Amino acid sequence: MKPEGTGVYAHGVEVAADYAGEIPEGFDVIEFEPCKLMVFQGEPYDDDDVMEHVGACMERVLKFNPEVYGYQYAPELAPRMQLAPMGWRGYIEMHPIKEIQK
Repeated sequence: MKPEGTGVYAHGVEVAADYAGEIPEGFDVIEFEPCKLMVFQGEPYDDDDVMEHVGACMERVLKFNPEVYGYQYAPELAPRMQLAPMGWRGYIEMHPIKEIQK
């Protein structure tokens, strides 16, 4: 699902399953199986400081241990996703997860 030389995030738009419109060059149509996502949201920030706040939030996300809540990261299920950074709502990033099998 991740072509060599690409990043760890998926960026795109959701379309209907029967979408038959034009696909821009360099884009792909992909379909994901349903999965759970753990959503992280940082504090609102001034848009002039976007990189500082996005970086700080990303660092906190990487240190977070979902196993405390009975889950583990599952990058094989779907890519990480992030919403466009907007200071008024804070940075938002999502990671696919699955329950830890006992």
